[in-house]
Amino acid sequence: MIVSYAELAGTLERALAALGLEPDRAPRCAQLIADSTRDGVPSHGLNLFPRVASMIRRGAIDPRARAIRVAGRGALERWDGRRGVGALNAFDAMQAAIAGARASGIACVALGNTNHWMRGGSYGWQAADAGAIALCWTNTLPNLPPWGAASPRIGNNPLVVAVPRARGHVVLDMAMSQFSYGALASYRARGERLPVAGGFDRDGRLTDDPAAIEASRRPLPIGFWKGSGLAIVLDIIAAALAGGRATHEIGADPEQETGLSQVFIAIDPASLEGAAIDGVADAVVASVQARYPGERTLAARRQHLQQGIEVDDEAWTIARRCASA
Repeated sequence: MIVSYAELAGTLERALAALGLEPDRAPRCAQLIADSTRDGVPSHGLNLFPRVASMIRRGAIDPRARAIRVAGRGALERWDGRRGVGALNAFDAMQAAIAGARASGIACVALGNTNHWMRGGSYGWQAADAGAIALCWTNTLPNLPPWGAASPRIGNNPLVVAVPRARGHVVLDMAMSQFSYGALASYRARGERLPVAGGFDRDGRLTDDPAAIEASRRPLPIGFWKGSGLAIVLDIIAAALAGGRATHEIGADPEQETGLSQVFIAIDPASLEGAAIDGVADAVVASVQARYPGERTLAARRQHLQQGIEVDDEAWTIARRCASA
């Protein structure tokens, strides 16, 4: 089914309000979910809405909780997400980091006791739209085997790096696995094989079959042992700075994935004289002579705003039912 962006965002806003989000919060949350879907990442947009709704109904997410600052020194702050809506907590934390960067040049907000942030790239685009460089990441439930092991003990801990650029921001949004579980589900739903091997099947053989990787729960870390190592250090830093949970303390059930730890760093390039970020970014992008991070997102955004957005029937039905409740 094809829907317009306005219909998608409006339906989500009504659904979120019905689930208990306050009038000043439901529109922002709806926008974050709709933007992810518009930008070609429905796996971390509309398709995650049913899980969010279920977790709110069961009390795992408090729809009225707001993240608060609990400690800080200099450019570093610690926030408590209070088990609120993950996307809203993340947006607020990045807004605080952007404000801090404008005052000090750089700022870091470590957010603990929060929930799934949905599309991590949203907060990179948020910072870049404000003219800031961003670096942010989250830990996750244990869903990735460390290199040399067969059982999932570490998270695929998505990492986002964003650079503002007038001709199109450069935004890298990647999990520590070759393909996120959302991407695996999308390939499977389309009946497609992965473009490269993305993990192991139950017999320990490398495969490009997304369903086989989902069944084995053995996705391949990016860069093999390098991605595994990066996932581990990201987990340590996030949990330590946020005073929150590390991956081994988070339940393996996706609907119990709560109490996450996240880090949001913003840098204001305008704070340094001669930091010509736009010119440097333009020159680097031109020299690459290939697709740069964020280019595909911008193309999907243009297409979907012009032609409408194809939505998952099941997720859309659930959202509409919530909206009419």
